[in-house]
Amino acid sequence: MLLGAAVLQAAPTLAQEPERLLRIPRVSQPPPLDLFLDGRHSHASGTGAGDVGSGDTRLGARVTEFRQREPGDGTPVSQETTAYVSYDDENLYVVFVCRDDPAKVRASIARREEIGGDDAVAVYLDAFHDRQHAYMFMTNPRGVQFDGIVTEGQDDDYSFDAVWQSDGRVAADGYVVRLAIPFRSLRFPRAPTQTWGVALGRIILRNNEKSYWPHLTKRVKGFVPQFAVLQGVERISPSRNIQLNPYSTVARARFLDEDALAFRTEGDERFGLDAKVVVRDALTFDATVNPDFSNVETDDPQVTLNQRFEVFFPEKRPFFIENSGYFQTPVNLVFSRRIVDPGAGLRLTGKAGRWALGAIAINDRAPGRVPAPDPLAGSRAGVGALRVQRELGEESTVGFLVTDRELESSSNRVFSLDSRVKLNKNWAFVGQVIRSENRKLGATTRLARFGALAQLEREGRHFDYAGSYLQFDPGFAAPLGFVRRVGYRQTEHKWKYRWRPDGGAVKNYGPQVSVLYNWDPAGDLLDREVAADFQVEFERQSQVKVKRTEAFELFEGLGFRPYNTKASFATEWFMWLALDASYRWGTAVNHDPADGLAPFLGRLAEAEVKVTLRPTSRLRVDPTYIISRLNTSSGARVLSERLLRTKVNYQFNRFLSLRAIVDYKGETGDTALADVEDKKRWRADLLLTYLLNPGTALYVGYTDTYENLTLVGSPLSVERSPRPDTSTGRQLFVKLSYLFRF
Repeated sequence: MLLGAAVLQAAPTLAQEPERLLRIPRVSQPPPLDLFLDGRHSHASGTGAGDVGSGDTRLGARVTEFRQREPGDGTPVSQETTAYVSYDDENLYVVFVCRDDPAKVRASIARREEIGGDDAVAVYLDAFHDRQHAYMFMTNPRGVQFDGIVTEGQDDDYSFDAVWQSDGRVAADGYVVRLAIPFRSLRFPRAPTQTWGVALGRIILRNNEKSYWPHLTKRVKGFVPQFAVLQGVERISPSRNIQLNPYSTVARARFLDEDALAFRTEGDERFGLDAKVVVRDALTFDATVNPDFSNVETDDPQVTLNQRFEVFFPEKRPFFIENSGYFQTPVNLVFSRRIVDPGAGLRLTGKAGRWALGAIAINDRAPGRVPAPDPLAGSRAGVGALRVQRELGEESTVGFLVTDRELESSSNRVFSLDSRVKLNKNWAFVGQVIRSENRKLGATTRLARFGALAQLEREGRHFDYAGSYLQFDPGFAAPLGFVRRVGYRQTEHKWKYRWRPDGGAVKNYGPQVSVLYNWDPAGDLLDREVAADFQVEFERQSQVKVKRTEAFELFEGLGFRPYNTKASFATEWFMWLALDASYRWGTAVNHDPADGLAPFLGRLAEAEVKVTLRPTSRLRVDPTYIISRLNTSSGARVLSERLLRTKVNYQFNRFLSLRAIVDYKGETGDTALADVEDKKRWRADLLLTYLLNPGTALYVGYTDTYENLTLVGSPLSVERSPRPDTSTGRQLFVKLSYLFRF
């Protein structure tokens, strides 16, 4: 009822700034970068207000009057910025001319998408002009690429990878960047004349500055709805849009087989193919056979010891990350890492008018990789998902999702209805109702259970609020989703206020307060958390934050009152150094007590330090150190986890790089107090990469893992040893992929 009432009672969006219009010309050839480097473009006509035009068709429509979103809302950009926009039969062109002191410009020669510490320019395209979704194409001053998809009401999707071209040069008075975005890489309506939403942006990191044309204010909720209107693009539909992306991997590995109690050597030669057909410019049909699901990037380190609930690790496999936003709902019901070892799959995604569609069917060989006589040996799970979403008005949506997982006689189906409603210029409502139908192996009936979510959010220049209510019935099951916990009702509220002084070293400061209550279905309190923090943000991406948390936790029938204080500091004051450090202390529950011992409250200490060093524009070193300890109230060690990672990347040019990672993870504790083993492991990864574009790449990699394991005795058994000096997994691989576009 709450979901339906919110849709019916949605108020119209309040009036915002007048919509800006950008008319762009068609050009006969790409705008020459040298023309902008030598200043010969300065005669081009055009204004920064109202309709934007240009008198020189070689350059494109001239755009000025960039204004800050941060730190000053509406303040002119601190450094002169001009953009020129044009197109031809195949590409959209945007050239940025950015004035600045070249000694202060932050511009590294980095791996694709590793430009977080650099200045940058960006192009945002709402190709369906639905005021909901936008492509983002960003480069640093040297043309290193970063792309993603922005969706209102969702986290930005930076896993999106497109094929496009960019070039950048640092000059005596700043830098110039040219972006060429192929229409084949975009999805848009099938029409002879296009009307898109557009925004252009510039980031000046040392000033904490993000500036845009048109002005995208934080005084109203929403980013994409404030875009200008792009017109003048005509007859750009390609006659066909087909992509074939074959790959081949050759690997040799030696590893310790703990089941066979022996070291084994194996070889693997693998070939696969991804195919893509774009239908009517808007719908994308993907097929994959023996897909490439190998990861060349390892997961970032996280503390996993003594965690009450599952730790989230993001998806990195190419087939799943593209267009993953089409399957996203407020409660994550499609978490593709649940599909462990797929063999083949089909997917359809895209838009038709106000409708968005996502459908996927794939199998999973992982459940069958168990030895006989296990009844699942050799079986495969069938997985499917269908998502349909309809736009309501200009900034509201309603959507439906169904997922299905079938394995032998077991099955799970999840049905979801969700909506996002823009109430006015600052407020939005999100609602979702979910039904799961689960049948276990050997069962004859399905168990139906429900879940629900309601969120109310406010965003503004100074004051933000987010409130939510979430519940899941006992027995609710969503094996394809990421649902950490079921059988509870929860409400959470957050209030944040920021003062934003004009000028000076302090950019903003203020408090945030949050409360969370969690009950079981009978109404008994399971968890309570009250937290308050105060944050001060300075120039050059520097900030200081202190947070205090007081909680109640019911665990295994016992009530505990843990508390902690966390102090953190982050800065990118220098171009060659970035630092992010935090320390948390207080109390925490021992969730893994030794057999026969009840959970108890211990003393917690956790420290995390992340450093980025850039000695040269081509070399980047990222050391990370994390340590988490739990002691008894008298100071005796209960358990601890230590993670160390050092990642070194040398970029020969924009496409060729050599990366080395050394990881160490150690777990230890008192076995009389905690269910913990003395585990030590370190791993070395070496990877040579030639990445021409996201589909065309050559990887040559070597991995070696050492653990404190050894084979002893007669008969043989695997036991822990004092030091991690046994190589338990060693692999050398070569992977080649090439993207064909027709």
